[in-house]
Amino acid sequence: MAELSTIARPYAEALFEAAGAAGREAAGQWLPSLEALSALATQPAVAQGLSNPRLSDAQRFELLAGLAGQALPAPVAELLKLVLKNERLPALGEVAAQFRQLKNRAEGVADCLIESAFPMSAGDTAGLVGALSKKFPFQLKPEVRVNPQLIGGVRVTVGDRVLDSSVRARLDAMQARLTA
Repeated sequence: MAELSTIARPYAEALFEAAGAAGREAAGQWLPSLEALSALATQPAVAQGLSNPRLSDAQRFELLAGLAGQALPAPVAELLKLVLKNERLPALGEVAAQFRQLKNRAEGVADCLIESAFPMSAGDTAGLVGALSKKFPFQLKPEVRVNPQLIGGVRVTVGDRVLDSSVRARLDAMQARLTA
């Protein structure tokens, strides 16, 4: 079977193209609905319910749209119908991720995951993002998470780049050198 990213790419690109035709704000308005559907589709109970062979594609659509708890924008609803018809529901999470990347690239921003062993103040986060902005040619949108397994330091992920200055990474590197 093809990789989910390969399956998802045409769907994400088509939705993003439709968003471009609908106006600059459309992608930002559609993304929450798409991510909500993606989160629902990955829940085991929902996936099990959707796998019932007695349900038609229309019934699956109504179930997901109802569980989303919000009115779906027409293009997102059409995308969901197409995904269900083509039996590509497992790829919906990757569609949402690729759509977010396309939206961010068009806006000149990137998601930045900052993992820290301890809670960071707003000033610490702003200082780190300021230093990171010198390494990346776009504006960073930080999301900070506390990860006690890091022991100390931070791990920053921007796209497919990871900058890891955590104590855990240093200990793992030391262990690899000592056991080599």
